[in-house]
Order: sequence, then C-alpha cells, then structure tokens
Amino acid sequence: MPRPTAAQLAYGSATVIVSTIAMLLLSQTSTGLGVAVISAAALGLGLLVALTVPLPRRRGRHAAARAGARTVPADADAHADAGADAGARMPEARTVAAAEHPVHY
Repeated sequence: MPRPTAAQLAYGSATVIVSTIAMLLLSQTSTGLGVAVISAAALGLGLLVALTVPLPRRRGRHAAARAGARTVPADADAHADAGADAGARMPEARTVAAAEHPVHY
C-alpha cells in the first residue's frame, strides 16, 4: 500500500476535526455514547476524504512514449562506432547573415 501524501493527511485530519466539532455542536449531545458515535463517524468521514483526494499523477502513457522515443538504449552505445556516428547526431551550426536581421537605431 502506498504511503499517504501530505495532502491526504491534511484533508483527512481537517475533515475529522471540523466534522467532529460540527456534529457535536449540532447534536448537542453530552453522553459518552453520543460522543463516541460522533467521533467514529467523523473518523470514517475523514478516512473517506483522505482516500478520495486525487493522487499526484506520474507520467502518462503519452509522456512516457515521447520520452522513450528520445532515449537511446544502453547497449546501443556499446555496438556503435563513436567516431563515425558522432557527426551524424550533431546538428549543424546555424549562421545568421547581417542582411536577414538588420539593426534599427
């Protein structure tokens, strides 16, 4: 089971505290049994809220596929000739002519 995130702990704890206070004030109970029932209900509600907080998403299928397309397998470098293949991987240097980008004063 994954560990709860900080958001899950915060939302769950806040729900337990606020719902306990609200239910105790609304019900105006003073018996021990009433307080126990309200406390159990608040704990259950807090657990429900904590479990339904959306988890942070990891990379989706599309992002992982794009990242995988850009990576080179580790064994590919062992078989490739570094000297012959290095020039093919490097992009050409771009030069900018002065006439293309005139400077206006």
